[in-house]
Amino acid sequence: MFIQTEATPNPATLKFLPGKVVLDQGTADFRDAGDAEASPLASALFSIPGVTGVFFGYDFITVTKNDQEWQHLKPAILGTIMEHYMSGAPVMGRAQTAAETDADGEFFEPGDESIVATIKELLETRVRPAVAQDGGDITFKGFRGGKVFLNMKGACAGCPSSTATLKHGVQNLLRHFIPEVQEVEAV
Repeated sequence: MFIQTEATPNPATLKFLPGKVVLDQGTADFRDAGDAEASPLASALFSIPGVTGVFFGYDFITVTKNDQEWQHLKPAILGTIMEHYMSGAPVMGRAQTAAETDADGEFFEPGDESIVATIKELLETRVRPAVAQDGGDITFKGFRGGKVFLNMKGACAGCPSSTATLKHGVQNLLRHFIPEVQEVEAV
């Protein structure tokens, strides 16, 4: 098994491509070892000293570290991923992914359903594929008073360039297609 790695715009996060499907639908974002109990692979990655975040996409895993050097962490992470896939264990211990749980906390005013549907479509077709290339994800959280609230996940959470991505990329895109959108903010 050969696992490729790619740098992300976030220097604290590295993208690992195992050459296999990681999650066939949705994403999963683990911010600490307690969150990772739902996933044998995430739990194993959190057992590596220095790992502070794990994110699963369709065909990639992003790992976020503390102030340790990648040259010390990368071999342990590669070994853990390889060992997991060789064992045949499932990536998720239960079938619930972050995509299934995110919809619960959405908020918007009655009557804004068509605007929200357009925002979600633009995010799904134009923004999420680009963000996934960088090892992260972006999901809709809410819309109120002309402001769109979005969740940044994986490599995008805490990334120095994520503010620029939101303000110059996503905000301009949404404002172009949806005049009601005035601002975009990460939550």
